Amino acid sequence: MLRWSLWLMPVAAIGAALVIAPLIRWVDHRTGWTLFNLSPEGARSILGAFTASMLTFVVFVVSSLLIVVQLASAALTPRVIARVFADHRLKWVLSAFTFAYAYSIAAAGRVDDTVPQLPVALAIACSVGCIPIFFWFVQWLGGSLRPIVMLQSVAEEGHAVVASVYPQLYDRPDEPPGLSPAAGAVSIVDHAGRSGVVLAFSLDGLAALAERANAVIEVLPQVGDFVARGDPLFRVRHGVVDAGSLRASIAIGPERTMEQDPRFAFRIMVDIASKALSPAINDPTTAVLALDQIHDLLMDIGRRRLAPGRVLDARGQLRLYFGTPDWSDYVSLAVTEIRQYGGSSMQVVRRLHAMIEHLLQVLPEGRKAALERERSLLRAAIKRAFPDEQDQVQARVGDFQGIGSSES
Repeated sequence: MLRWSLWLMPVAAIGAALVIAPLIRWVDHRTGWTLFNLSPEGARSILGAFTASMLTFVVFVVSSLLIVVQLASAALTPRVIARVFADHRLKWVLSAFTFAYAYSIAAAGRVDDTVPQLPVALAIACSVGCIPIFFWFVQWLGGSLRPIVMLQSVAEEGHAVVASVYPQLYDRPDEPPGLSPAAGAVSIVDHAGRSGVVLAFSLDGLAALAERANAVIEVLPQVGDFVARGDPLFRVRHGVVDAGSLRASIAIGPERTMEQDPRFAFRIMVDIASKALSPAINDPTTAVLALDQIHDLLMDIGRRRLAPGRVLDARGQLRLYFGTPDWSDYVSLAVTEIRQYGGSSMQVVRRLHAMIEHLLQVLPEGRKAALERERSLLRAAIKRAFPDEQDQVQARVGDFQGIGSSES
């Protein structure tokens, strides 16, 4: 996927520099540009210095990025690595440096007894402009991988995916999942490519295939599931659908993404919280920061009508059937592991209590059963983790800061 490719934009910048260089020389030849009036020796010295500087910038950016990403993945979660390399700001910085580097070389190659003034001036301007970009990049890189920044980034993308996957607000109870179609002629389409994770599939494309064949298509794995070569992908009933068209409608890759998978946003934030609660790190404050974003995202999903996992045609006939998470799945994903790993942390259990109590107050009635179940499990965990009765009383108090903001 182009979004996750770090090298594509810098390589395109090199190509752009090689295309632009002769155009600038043509403009210089037609206009007789003489602003700097550089001598050949001076032009070679300046361009040589800037070319070496741009190469140093590129090497520094890549080297520092690798080091910082390794540190961040160790402290937070390895799931942040792909997100960092997909950041468009990083790609633009590397593209600016590689463009200035390639263009400076192209301009230096045309300096002989006469100096093409405009190409040299543009090379100088590009190189000087990269200096403030370099300082900005150092500041951005140092701050972008802090836990709160990474959590907010994941949460923002999660909200966007939730709005895309669940566009309708909760105005009535969720529809029950689509029942498996009635028995009939069945054909199975297996996965023929490399093993990987289901990233997304085309609802409209699959529904159209099913309608043309007067069939019912069942997508067997859910988005986020791992499938090995030879595993079943689709079950087709009552008709015949081309296997190649079916396989082309589903995207499988090496690692989960959030395109159609809101659960992956929770997965990343829960992993960050769980690692912060490990004995090797012991950082409950980061877990509380993660719960802030989990709380917000869970409230967003709780206010939306979840997908029933089926697509009907214009006549109301079932054409596509697929597994989809329900509200209990999201609540369990958001709470269970943090409760298990942070059950002995006063700060974490109080923040969990505040989250559950708040969601019980603001979400519709149909969302409360799963939350009440988690509240009961949390109280049982508190009783096991805190033998002292006074500690139990304190741990059962909801506190949005963990410790420090509840009423006495």
